Amino acid sequence: MTSKTHIQAISLVLILLALSSPAAAGQKSEKVDAIFAPWNKPDSPGCALAVIHNGRTIYEKGYGQANLEHNIPITPHSVFYIGSVSKQFTAMCIALLIDQGKLSLEDDIHQYIPELQDFSQPVKIRHLIFHTSGLRDYLTLLGLAGIPFGSYHEKEVLGLLSRQKELNFTPGTEYLYSNSGYFLLSVIVKRVSGQSLGDFAQENIFKPLGMTHSLFLEDYSRIIPQRAAGYFPEGKEQFKNYISTYDCVGAGGLYTSTQDLALWMDNFSHGKVGGKELLEWLQTPGKLDSGKELPYGFALSLSTYKGLKTVGHGGALGGYRAAVLRFPAQNFSVICLANLSTINSMRLAQQVADIYLAGQFQEEKEKPISKSRKKTKTEKSQELMKLTTSQLQEYAGAYYSEELQRTFQIGHKKDKLVFTHQNAPDLLFIYRDQDQFSAGNLKLHFLRDQSQKISGFTLDAGRVRNLRFIRRD
Repeated sequence: MTSKTHIQAISLVLILLALSSPAAAGQKSEKVDAIFAPWNKPDSPGCALAVIHNGRTIYEKGYGQANLEHNIPITPHSVFYIGSVSKQFTAMCIALLIDQGKLSLEDDIHQYIPELQDFSQPVKIRHLIFHTSGLRDYLTLLGLAGIPFGSYHEKEVLGLLSRQKELNFTPGTEYLYSNSGYFLLSVIVKRVSGQSLGDFAQENIFKPLGMTHSLFLEDYSRIIPQRAAGYFPEGKEQFKNYISTYDCVGAGGLYTSTQDLALWMDNFSHGKVGGKELLEWLQTPGKLDSGKELPYGFALSLSTYKGLKTVGHGGALGGYRAAVLRFPAQNFSVICLANLSTINSMRLAQQVADIYLAGQFQEEKEKPISKSRKKTKTEKSQELMKLTTSQLQEYAGAYYSEELQRTFQIGHKKDKLVFTHQNAPDLLFIYRDQDQFSAGNLKLHFLRDQSQKISGFTLDAGRVRNLRFIRRD
């Protein structure tokens, strides 16, 4: 053994002793409790925490209340909605079906979902897995359509996606996070296995691992034992309920506890479900057609934190926030589940890791700050340009989206366009350039016919691009 290797071995032993020492453990738990102190009150929602090392939960605790109406405290058994953290379980179901020879990453999804439009290039299962499909995000689309959250279910979402006439980009050429891909993966699981995603996951993942408090909610009326209610803040130290009938699965939909997720995290070490080779595959970065590697595997974000490699994912929906963060080389994981919309679960998980992995972090090179290009006088003047009332009036009218099956009204107020959006506050769009307006991350680009009259517009909204609207008046 070389002297360097000997020193590394001694360091590892010291770290293991530090983690297992009762005195050190007590000091660490006190520091952790201090992080969660703001929510550890009888009149506040809060968090459930689990810290896992070498397959053993070395600290777990609940902070705050699971249910404010019934004064039920959060415990490690409390069940939370985990949002997009659910995606890795959907991906695992697909991986198991591939391992069984029932699917291939290269399969065209039309083979399983023929009702989707026939796009110019095939959308493959791997495109759904790695968010490279170009499919528009269905949550964004439903928001644009003004459909109240929670009032749509699998049939409506599948119908919405089946009406999409074009993609955001050519499949495989870009990465753009899309919940639509994972929703469609749940449909594929059902059509290939003959079981719903929830039943397939129960039989092939949850039951074998002993995850007795985990389920995909495919019926919003189902009773979930020990469910923590979700909350939004309202005023100073006051809260309101998050109530929803949302039960679409695949992109989200999983209810679980920190204790169950600890079993799942440990599975990456022993491979009881799937086997070690398959689990290593799940943690392999996806690639674009260009060969560029993505920081994303099978619904697992592959990154670093203070120089240490991490595998994890965050989740958020309504009043719930979730984070799982694993340090593979240290065989160390943190799970943080919250029932308050303002809690940053991933940041809390990182702060807990700071305490337990102190001394192991490495100096990360600071990324150079790119200097923003100075705008020319012409560009500045374009930004400050204001259209006259008669010029704005040219854009006013009713516009219809066949894909959303919604009509939107555009009017004007002072020097801005007013976009009347069903079940949402009016949006004020600022003039940016010829026939182009914006409001936050929303961009309108008006189209003209051969006689130069406004005939419609396209809308960009983050995870939705080039959504077409036709003028109706």
